[in-house]
Amino acid sequence: MSARPLFLYGTLLDPAVLARQAGQRGLARRLLPARLAGWRRVALRGTPWPTLLRDAESATEGVVLRTDAAALARLVAYEGPEYRLVPVRIQTRRGPRAARAWIAPRWRADAGRCWAPPR
Repeated sequence: MSARPLFLYGTLLDPAVLARQAGQRGLARRLLPARLAGWRRVALRGTPWPTLLRDAESATEGVVLRTDAAALARLVAYEGPEYRLVPVRIQTRRGPRAARAWIAPRWRADAGRCWAPPR
């Protein structure tokens, strides 16, 4: 398993996308609701994809997931070079936890374009 859980907030919230990109079925059953305070979800400039932008007044809802090394490597490849795995502190129903989230550099965030996951 990965040393630190992943906070997912964008396209990987879709169970089909997560399974396809991680190369493992059933990961959606292991997702736990989580919240990241102090960040808001916005569009990645020039793309239809999301990133996070620091905002003390906001919080982003998502999920937390632990993966094995193989799934993590596939997810890193899926996320691509635009994103870095950044340490964050999330809130879960079991309390606060350390996690990592894929976040693009601040200059790539389009602060004027909110991004919402498909329902």
